[in-house]
Amino acid sequence: MIGEEPVTQHPEIVWFSDPAVLAPLLLFAAIYTWRFARVRREAGGRGAGPLQAVAFAGGMLALFAALVSPIDGLGENYLFSAHMVQHVLLGDIAPLLILLGLSRVIMRPATRRLMRVERALGSLASPAAGIALWLGIMYLWHVPALYDAATEHSLIHLLWWPLIQPVPMRRRLTGLQPIGYIAAAKAGLAALGLYLAWSTTALYPYYEQTPRIWGLTPVEDQNIGGVLMMAEQSFTLVLVMVALFVRALSKSEEEQLRRERLEDRAESVRV
Repeated sequence: MIGEEPVTQHPEIVWFSDPAVLAPLLLFAAIYTWRFARVRREAGGRGAGPLQAVAFAGGMLALFAALVSPIDGLGENYLFSAHMVQHVLLGDIAPLLILLGLSRVIMRPATRRLMRVERALGSLASPAAGIALWLGIMYLWHVPALYDAATEHSLIHLLWWPLIQPVPMRRRLTGLQPIGYIAAAKAGLAALGLYLAWSTTALYPYYEQTPRIWGLTPVEDQNIGGVLMMAEQSFTLVLVMVALFVRALSKSEEEQLRRERLEDRAESVRV
């Protein structure tokens, strides 16, 4: 009845141990470890240093948290906000860290295959097409009629690949384009988070039927999910923009040093 307090219960906290989920994660980690160790031996650590190892480990930890920890069960059986946490881990944190853990040297065995795929895709293999497709998927993901059928494993690397580029793209971002690219992506998704945070109607029938836990109504749960989305998008935007700014300064300094070396060399030849 309207105005009636929701009946709450304690959630069942379980760790997910389905071999169909664990096996691919462990295989992926094993392949990376093998390739990382081989690059360390052959290239003396170039492109396979501690930063790459830490980033990849962080990405794998995010995947395990999203797919194996109680977050998965809470999101599937109880809370929209827990499902949103899972989305954040799968859609932003895990792919970002995993791509940072890769490098051109580590990716060398797959470089030619990726370049062939990029050529076959033509104009679709561009940052603009990638961000449009990514935003479309994320918004489609949250259409109530399709929410339950949405998959959490497809195309999660679309957003971050043009920024990190373990394998260089032919249509790459230059100048201030990376900043505009990530700002457009995060602002576009933050708008969805804002809508969910301020909505006064439960949009997802599935979460109206799940057991209520921790005293949260479906609308309150949905509002928390929207706040989580907005906060993560804003925080990620600030961090990435700072990283891009620092990288731009570093490249500018490298270019200046290179020009100075060339000028010194030319002066030595003249003398």
